[in-house]
Amino acid sequence: MRSYHRHRLVVPVLLCALAVLAARPTAAHKEPGGGTGGDSGLSAEVARLYEEAAVATQQYEAGRQEAEKQRARAQRAEELLDGQRRHIAALHEDLGRIARAQYRSSGGLPVAAQLILAEGPDDLMRGQHAFSQTNLAVNNAISKSRRAEARLAADEAKAAAHWQALEKRNTQLAALKADIEQKLETARSQLQGQADASAAAGSCRGAARLDQPETGFTSAWVAPVEAYELSASYGSGGARWSSRHTGQDFAVPIGTPVRAVGTGRVVKVSCGGAFGIEIVLRHAGGYYTQYAHLASVAVDEGEHVEPGQWIGQSGTTGNSTGPHLHFETRITPEMGSSVNPVSWLAARGVSL
Repeated sequence: MRSYHRHRLVVPVLLCALAVLAARPTAAHKEPGGGTGGDSGLSAEVARLYEEAAVATQQYEAGRQEAEKQRARAQRAEELLDGQRRHIAALHEDLGRIARAQYRSSGGLPVAAQLILAEGPDDLMRGQHAFSQTNLAVNNAISKSRRAEARLAADEAKAAAHWQALEKRNTQLAALKADIEQKLETARSQLQGQADASAAAGSCRGAARLDQPETGFTSAWVAPVEAYELSASYGSGGARWSSRHTGQDFAVPIGTPVRAVGTGRVVKVSCGGAFGIEIVLRHAGGYYTQYAHLASVAVDEGEHVEPGQWIGQSGTTGNSTGPHLHFETRITPEMGSSVNPVSWLAARGVSL
């Protein structure tokens, strides 16, 4: 199976990253099915949770990526800290070397004693100079060592604090994502149950209106779903079909918004038979597109649709082995006149 996807230790930097990650999905949570009532309310609930889950997933992924960056920063910081530790060890060694050198040069006598026992002015001046130089070197080494140790402790504390804050934030994001996905799964199950009842009765319940997203499409044609895996290709054979497969199957979860691939008019909304709940659109040039095995429809026959408009939600009604969208392109509204949807959309600038 081939997958496709179509989508649109510096402290200030870390603090800014944590602030950006603090944003959460702002839509208020409702219990599945607790909307305005009926299929429309449940469909809208699934669509809302679908969008919230997408936002939560993006935030979680951003947090995970920031965690990876922080882990890399922590590793670099640890390398720097190791360097500081080696530097401190070298300073300690310098102190020992100075002390040993002083002992050897003075014959074991303290510098002050050498000054007292000096035989003349020149000898005294040399002793005073040696004393000053030795004292300065020792003081400098001690000062450097203390500063390095202080920097080491401060860096370790900062790294630990930022790592803990990031881990806490990632835990919160993971919990939020899991909560939304659980509610979405429950709502999807209820939506599919209603869809199965409609398909079994062969009677559509009417359009479940959805709040349309701001698409901002600049092209006249789009893919029928935003993110997907192709589970069955046009013309493929198998035990599931009496003849060659007449469309392109997009494996997507129940409730995934299904989009009109281009400007057109709804010529058919049906809720029974092998295709389950389906929609057929007529486009310019005498071509038609079919969207089948849906869980709900968001349009009525006769309506005009625009590219990217949500016309329904995916499901697994009819002769379906799992949640997916069956998409066809035809030269008539009915089955038996299909053309390859991949090449048909490719000719219109859409790559599947």
